Order: sequence, then C-alpha cells, then structure tokens
Amino acid sequence: MSTRPDDELVNLLSQWLARHVDDDELRAGLTAVDSDDLSERQQQALGELLTHLDGGRDRGELEMVVRETLESLALG
Repeated sequence: MSTRPDDELVNLLSQWLARHVDDDELRAGLTAVDSDDLSERQQQALGELLTHLDGGRDRGELEMVVRETLESLALG
C-alpha cells in the first residue's frame, strides 16, 4: 500500500465521493495526512476543502470542491 500523501488523499477523497466515508471521517483523514511533501498548490486545495467542509456546505457544493482538490492532487 502506498504511503505517499497525495495517494492517500486521492483514496480518501474517492471514498468520500462514493459515500464510503462521512464528512467527519474525511475531515479526520485530511488533518491526519502529512502535507509537507505536497506542492503549494496541493496544500492550498486541501486548505480550501477543509474551509468548505467546516463551513457546513451542502453535499453538491462540497462534491465540486472535492473534485477540484482531486484535480490539484493529480496535477501536482
């Protein structure tokens, strides 16, 4: 199993999109991952996602932000 932070995050976000984990599990996973090895763009995307997650956004809006975060993780 991969231990790269971006791989862990992609897996977590994909599980959330498939409704295998809830918002609290997503938040815990996002804060537990060591983001030091991520690019500045990836770190910004994670920060924005956490802000939206903590802001009580509806599922549809949050899904959009999760997908944008996945794109940032994939592009580096």
